[in-house]
Amino acid sequence: MPVDKPRPTRIINSVAPIRICDNGGWTDTWFAGTGSVFNIGVYPYTEVQLELFPRDVLPDRVVIHAENYGERYAPQLGNDSWDRHPLLEAAIERMGVPDDIAIRVNIHSEAPVGASTGTSASVSVALIGALDRLTPGRLAPHEVAYLAQSIETEMLNQQSGIQDQLCAAYGGINYIDMFDYPRCTVSQIQIPNAVWWELERRLLLVYLGNSHDSSQVHEMVISGLEAAGPSAAALEPLRRTAKPSRDAVYAGDFVALGRTMIANTEAQRALHPALVSADADRVIAIAQAFGALGWKVNGAGGDGGSITILCGALSHEKRAMIAAIEAENALFRHIPTYLSRVGLRIWEDVV
Repeated sequence: MPVDKPRPTRIINSVAPIRICDNGGWTDTWFAGTGSVFNIGVYPYTEVQLELFPRDVLPDRVVIHAENYGERYAPQLGNDSWDRHPLLEAAIERMGVPDDIAIRVNIHSEAPVGASTGTSASVSVALIGALDRLTPGRLAPHEVAYLAQSIETEMLNQQSGIQDQLCAAYGGINYIDMFDYPRCTVSQIQIPNAVWWELERRLLLVYLGNSHDSSQVHEMVISGLEAAGPSAAALEPLRRTAKPSRDAVYAGDFVALGRTMIANTEAQRALHPALVSADADRVIAIAQAFGALGWKVNGAGGDGGSITILCGALSHEKRAMIAAIEAENALFRHIPTYLSRVGLRIWEDVV
């Protein structure tokens, strides 16, 4: 007869949105010092589910199930070294697990891995939010974002701005003012439903078919910006895109928003030509042919990743554009998105 599997005593769920259209990106970094970013939180969200058991029920204290990778394993925590998924392991190490419980950590995302949509930051925010429920006291969304970013920069020694984590924590449409890295204020842009729905309808996320991996180019760009310091001239065109983006959304002016998206993409190209890839340019050419108002290479740019397109008024032209983009390259793929009304959400199932 089959042996019954142990059932969890508690189940903690958390979800967080991903990020698109990050106008002003690159200015939320340590080498920029100060900056402004406009971004939009969207679904599909990342999902974390913690299954809790008494400590003596499971052989391992922590088991990670990274569903998108098809991996399930017990990390060796507490030895300052990382195994298969350093970000997940470092978050668990930082937050801690009470001595009297064992946990299974299930993580899943509908967004493709390496899509340059802040998916890693979203996973980190959702995981920290779920782990926060294991002990008394509750972290505010801002605290969760700061903690997620510090795990990347301090524990893993990775390059990371702060805007992705803040968008995952807050959701919605954001204007982020970083006045002293990494300290920021976040102003959520409140607009009438009709403008919200129309913006949602016009936005189009296209995955370019390859995981984003441009660390060599990024290190080259960072090296140049570091040498120039916070007053680097190359950062100024990027800093100037966030406020007009915010104002355009408040005004419901999609033409103006499209202009800022294009300006930001060209400012990325000016940092280094490889930040706007040949595949991105192929998609941009199709978008132009179909009368799109704007386009933004998501994240820092480079090979792979994704691009956000702001479409015109006619839905059938948007659908025709999607068909043309996907016909251009078998790897190009439209990812349906919906604007997130909220950011990090955490709740418990009744077992």
